[in-house]
Amino acid sequence: MKNIIKLSGLAVAVSAALTFSGTVAAYDAGDLIIRTGAATVAPDVDSGNLKANGAVVNPANPTTVDVDSNTQLGLSFTYMLDSNWGVELLAATPFSHTIKTKGGLASLGKLADVKHLPPTLTLQYYPMASGDAFQPYVGAGINYTTFFSEDFKSNHKGSFKSLNLDDSWGLALQAGFDYALTDNLGVNAAVWWIDIDTEATFKSPDGATKYKVDVELDPMVYMVGLNYKF
Repeated sequence: MKNIIKLSGLAVAVSAALTFSGTVAAYDAGDLIIRTGAATVAPDVDSGNLKANGAVVNPANPTTVDVDSNTQLGLSFTYMLDSNWGVELLAATPFSHTIKTKGGLASLGKLADVKHLPPTLTLQYYPMASGDAFQPYVGAGINYTTFFSEDFKSNHKGSFKSLNLDDSWGLALQAGFDYALTDNLGVNAAVWWIDIDTEATFKSPDGATKYKVDVELDPMVYMVGLNYKF
């Protein structure tokens, strides 16, 4: 919820800037806008309790998990349907995260590493006139996150095996802006809130104990870079 509030605040700030205008760029039907830059995924983790064979491990002091942030190369493609509406696909190089334990088994520390890709499709609205240099936008759409390369840290490989994180479908909200430097080149900043939920499962070495933890990641994704219009 707090990340949605952050995103709403950014959208208000973008809207407040709508009085700024210029005469450099023009977004029209058929334009393709490519944006690239540094993209950071910052999870806002809400973890369930770790369970073993269906029962919470040490209910008096349950174990939860946390996930760190990561920055990679972000890339997005927007196709303009007309001067005010566009469809964007967000992509990136794979994000890498470390999973660590909290609570009862906090002593395990950094438990595992995992990679993910979060392709996101959004419908965008550009409220400014097509010829304005400053082009704020908001968007809403759907995200698909796929997890892969799940691997326990070397000091835990003798204790656990078969780590798997379920893929996720969820809502995505977006706000951002382009500022044109020339007819084709500009700078861009954007932020997304993405609903990502997953279930992590793994086993003891003999397979007799099956562990499970449900996690809401719900990250903010920030990207700053350049855009180019074709």
